Amino acid sequence: MIDFEKQSVFKLAPCRPEDIASQVSPILIQGEQIVSSFKTVRDFVVFTTKRVIAVNVQGMTGRKKDFTSLPYSRVQAFSIETAGTFDMDAELDLWFSGLGQVRLEFKGHADVRLLGQMIATFIL
Repeated sequence: MIDFEKQSVFKLAPCRPEDIASQVSPILIQGEQIVSSFKTVRDFVVFTTKRVIAVNVQGMTGRKKDFTSLPYSRVQAFSIETAGTFDMDAELDLWFSGLGQVRLEFKGHADVRLLGQMIATFIL
């Protein structure tokens, strides 16, 4: 489960959806599709057409995984901060009804503007 008390959840880099699809597809609902995905060394976040799925890989073997599903229907507000010249990280803040704020930090090459457009499409 995402620790909502922490300031930041992940330092994410873009990855190919095909690389993580087999791990996430068993929990997708009918018609739900992966739109974008980002990864740390072990953990990853998937943006689908219905929700954000944060996957925390646990244990030495990595076989145990915690899947946190954050539906767009529960997003009350969001904020994006693009990478700058000296600050190469971008950020996406999401405020979920009944849960609180989640901050996702992205390494330099992630285009959070596209994520912002996608989230706006689903919640507005």
